[in-house]
Amino acid sequence: MSHGGVRPWASDPAASRGRRHAAAPSSARDAFQRDRDRIIHSIAFRRLRHKTQVFVAPDGDHFRVRLTHSLEVAQIARTIARALGLNEDLTEALALAHDIGHPPFGHAGEDALKAAMTLAGGFDHNAQTLRTLTRIDSPYPDHPGLNLSWEVLEGLAKHNGPVADAPWALAEVDADWPLELGTQPSLEAQVAALADDIAYDNHDIDDGLRAGLLDLDALLAVPFVAEGWRGVTARWPAAKRAQQLGALIRDGIGRMVGDLLAESERRIAAAGVASVAEVRAAAGPLIGFSPEVAEAERGLKRFLYAELYRHPQQQAVADQARAIVAGLAGAYLADPERLPAWWLADLPQAEPARTRHIGDFIAGMTDRFAIARYREIVGPVEMPEGI
Repeated sequence: MSHGGVRPWASDPAASRGRRHAAAPSSARDAFQRDRDRIIHSIAFRRLRHKTQVFVAPDGDHFRVRLTHSLEVAQIARTIARALGLNEDLTEALALAHDIGHPPFGHAGEDALKAAMTLAGGFDHNAQTLRTLTRIDSPYPDHPGLNLSWEVLEGLAKHNGPVADAPWALAEVDADWPLELGTQPSLEAQVAALADDIAYDNHDIDDGLRAGLLDLDALLAVPFVAEGWRGVTARWPAAKRAQQLGALIRDGIGRMVGDLLAESERRIAAAGVASVAEVRAAAGPLIGFSPEVAEAERGLKRFLYAELYRHPQQQAVADQARAIVAGLAGAYLADPERLPAWWLADLPQAEPARTRHIGDFIAGMTDRFAIARYREIVGPVEMPEGI
């Protein structure tokens, strides 16, 4: 389905709106390639290897973590971008960076941190991604943050669509450099968002089955999965079960990608867009699934929430994770002297900046670092026996 070239509605690095802080151009890489590389080389990206995807601090070497999930999203996103004639490097940069703002323990950790920071405006992992990349992760002497291009920041801010009510962290970034939050995101950002759904819909099935928390017979009550399983077992009836399951996951990704490509081509043609500006001014997203696959995907998500994410074993771990994050927040807010010297040195005196600075420290923690700090400053803790 490749069109053999970039389309007029693709983002053009030569037409980038630039960076917040002036930077000399590179002779070897365009703007979006440099953005991708800065993300890959960042400390925040490296920390994703010890942050929860589905399972907290998994013992098994074959389970996904935020880092491997981000790499898988980037692969799927880049494939889609190439087929649609979009900018692959911008798409990849957005996919790689999309989860950088997640605190330890995934959504359980986010719930606890949001509650602890209520008086300081709460916490939102998408907004924290922008805050991390523009302010916190500052490895260079000539500017704060990674100094990424406007298109990357805009895409990360709006990859799930226009933002009507920006959380405080995103509002601060937007006030410093307006990201046109009310318009549609670029097609590259839309692709990265859907590639995220495709990756975790299918890979969470894989991990859930591997962990023994999902039952194949129950899973086959989901029409999308049942259809895929019929195809796999018809083609390879004598294959080992593990290989059949591998084919099920692969084919599920392929079916979603194929549908998304066909539907997105249809929407782009129907909208008649001829530029990136027209994409941003469109009435709605132009990248998406057909109504039939969108409904099937929602059904799959409902199953995963009911049977995997809210599994009693997962809930027990999530409860302990929330307690760890809440305990850390309480301890640091009560006595900021517990912060490491290098973080304490920049502690603001006034609120809400003071609480937000402590929140930044906790949000940047990996699962294992959070557990170790809790034991050090709060008390003993044992995660429920799990994966």
